[in-house]
Amino acid sequence: MHTTAAPDTAPAPRPRWRARLRPLAGGNTTAVIGGTIVAATVLVAVLAPVIAPYDPLATNPSSVGLGPLSEGHLLGTDEVGRDILSRLMHGARLALLVAVLPTLLALLVGGCLGLLSGYVGGWLDSTLMRIFDVMFSFPGILLALGISVALGPGTTSMIIAMVVVTVPEFGRIVRGYVVSLRQEQYVEAAGALGYGHLRIAFRHIAPNLLGGVVVFATLQTGRNVILSSSLAFLGLGAQPPAPDWGQMLSGGRALLVTAQHVATIPGLAIVVLAVGFNLLGDGIRDRLDPRTRQSRAARGARGPAKTSLRTRWSRS
Repeated sequence: MHTTAAPDTAPAPRPRWRARLRPLAGGNTTAVIGGTIVAATVLVAVLAPVIAPYDPLATNPSSVGLGPLSEGHLLGTDEVGRDILSRLMHGARLALLVAVLPTLLALLVGGCLGLLSGYVGGWLDSTLMRIFDVMFSFPGILLALGISVALGPGTTSMIIAMVVVTVPEFGRIVRGYVVSLRQEQYVEAAGALGYGHLRIAFRHIAPNLLGGVVVFATLQTGRNVILSSSLAFLGLGAQPPAPDWGQMLSGGRALLVTAQHVATIPGLAIVVLAVGFNLLGDGIRDRLDPRTRQSRAARGARGPAKTSLRTRWSRS
């Protein structure tokens, strides 16, 4: 009498590196992908002077518009013979600067205004919110464009324009958090103990809104990548021959028919970095949201039951 052995349904062991990274990412693949993209960009920006094969400003009129995988030029050359890979590596520094710095400055200014508005309330809250409403009535790109034109082209004026455009968004977000947290019992208890308003605002309210603000700041950084590239494309950012991704995209327009890669490659770099920040922000939001963690745990709890049903069906 022969018996059929039951199939081995034991799961394959996972690699050790995945087991070590899982607690850091909370099992969130989105955060891992976004964080990897951002970390790789930061690493390339830091090591650009060492790993870049050419000087990003060196021109070669005899090598204009070479295609990718050309001899000596992995990603080809641009409209004046400069190596695209070297310019992308050095341009990563400026791309991160004009994406992260305006976010931090807008978070500082808008966060303080929003905290003050939500905590004090009254006429101050109404005045600040009406000012923000007026600024929200203008499309962000048009407002930034007008400010950049008024201040003149350059990286500094572009950063100032981006900060002005972003401050109302941070102010409104922080103000909403503060209005809801102001009614909490620990805030009322701090006031009953005689603590000053500044201490209550910055020691008791501000730490409890950092989670949501960090998520919004990460997502806003991804939007700043697109906004800064748009301003640079219009000639309002870093001026030539600076290795700026938006400027590289603008310079490739002259070769769209004969050498599409000159504009396509920096455009892809802009999209990838923006998507990386957005994925990282989504991952952080899912990690900090208890409802998302509960839904993930529920799906994980249902997983073994489905597997066992399939196993019993195969055995029958």
